[in-house]
Amino acid sequence: MKTDWDPRHLDIRAFAQAQATLQGAAALGDWLRLREDAVQPQGEVRWQLTGQQRAVVGGEAEVWLSLQAQVQIPLVCQRCLAPVACDVAVERDFRFVADEAQAQLQDELAEEDVLVWSRSFDALELVEDELIMALPMVPLHDHCPTLPSAMTSAEDVQPNERPNPFAVLSALRDRKS
Repeated sequence: MKTDWDPRHLDIRAFAQAQATLQGAAALGDWLRLREDAVQPQGEVRWQLTGQQRAVVGGEAEVWLSLQAQVQIPLVCQRCLAPVACDVAVERDFRFVADEAQAQLQDELAEEDVLVWSRSFDALELVEDELIMALPMVPLHDHCPTLPSAMTSAEDVQPNERPNPFAVLSALRDRKS
């Protein structure tokens, strides 16, 4: 059984047949696209890949890859513009098929993502893609350290006290009668 899997050149079918698991950790600074939005490329990306074959009645077993990854990435809070540490985690399953035509056809009907298997699949690129897609659209502190406490939560904002315009009309109507 093979034990020296290369996540940059992974034979997906062989990895699934071996029901292998591969895990690792790398500095955030090593992930070029993921670190682009980071205030500072500090932190560590941890990931795990597990291959498996799932039996299909009347057909060839399907090739699956389970991915788990997490990172704490410092982003810019969009409210106070100070750094905010965002915990990002993904846990996804991918089913692999033989060619692009099958992948396009099956991807529309399947709940899981359908990808094309290869003998030299870059699984770390997939890890990075999934973490990028899991980044918050608008990173925010729960309570911004540089803003007055009344401005940090939308629940604390009080609407302006103004008279109801319909109350004025009601008063005019009542006066006429």
